[in-house]
Amino acid sequence: MTDVKEKESAKSKRKSSMTAEFARRLVKSWSAKLGLILMLFIILACLIGPYFTGYDLNWQDQSLMRAGPSAQHIFGCDTLGRDMLTRLLYGGRYSLLMGITSAVLGAVVGIAIGLIAGYFGGFTETIIMRFMDVWSSLPGMLLCILVSAAMGNGFFPTVLALTIGSIPGGARMTRGQVLSERSREYIEAAESINCSKLSIMFKHLLPNVIQPSIVITTMSVGSTINMAASLSYIGLGIQPPAPEWGALLADGKNYVTTNPHLIAVPGIAIALTVLAINLLGDGLRDALDPKLRG
Repeated sequence: MTDVKEKESAKSKRKSSMTAEFARRLVKSWSAKLGLILMLFIILACLIGPYFTGYDLNWQDQSLMRAGPSAQHIFGCDTLGRDMLTRLLYGGRYSLLMGITSAVLGAVVGIAIGLIAGYFGGFTETIIMRFMDVWSSLPGMLLCILVSAAMGNGFFPTVLALTIGSIPGGARMTRGQVLSERSREYIEAAESINCSKLSIMFKHLLPNVIQPSIVITTMSVGSTINMAASLSYIGLGIQPPAPEWGALLADGKNYVTTNPHLIAVPGIAIALTVLAINLLGDGLRDALDPKLRG
């Protein structure tokens, strides 16, 4: 009984030490700190910012249609005379939620598929991976367009379209990681004491193969936000009157030369968000890289 407690205590200390080492490396990374600070600022601005702009989401003043930046309207007004800052902050809620939700759902499904294919191998792996080959042969944007066009506009159809497009990449990466871990001694030990296959996959394999997926999922949030904006821009995805960033771009596309703020404001918001996510992803990659551990 004492030996079991000692082993559990040692295991707990080892996990705590690894967590502390990860936190230390993450804090030391300038890209992670900059990305995290910028990302937190964007999220907080989108969550609480609209309550301090002084304008309602659908407030209009037709005398201010396409008005440029001013003291009353820092980012100007849109084509219907609505405050751009207010709509930009509300639109960030849609874009961020779609990007994060789609990336996480795609990663969860992809990891599960990759675990099954990598662990069972043989005929199961062949069937799954050939299906993934067919799936990934379609360009991601084209697949999103097809799904979104079939299911219609709106938040949930867009999330589903973006999720479907992100699954094959996660499945391939996880399967590759599982293949390199499958012959390790701890897997053989778990099989020798008759652990269930589900237990081996999700309790033993998953913690050892998930690190690269965390980095890829984090960085894929940025590309997912870009893709969501692209769908809205071409008339799919979330459409007006919802102020999603891609919809804001589409609303101002005909006034690029005369009223550039209509394009510049949502465009810069998308660029800064993707930059913050990529910086954070780089920091996570450096912190999780086993080659950097002492």
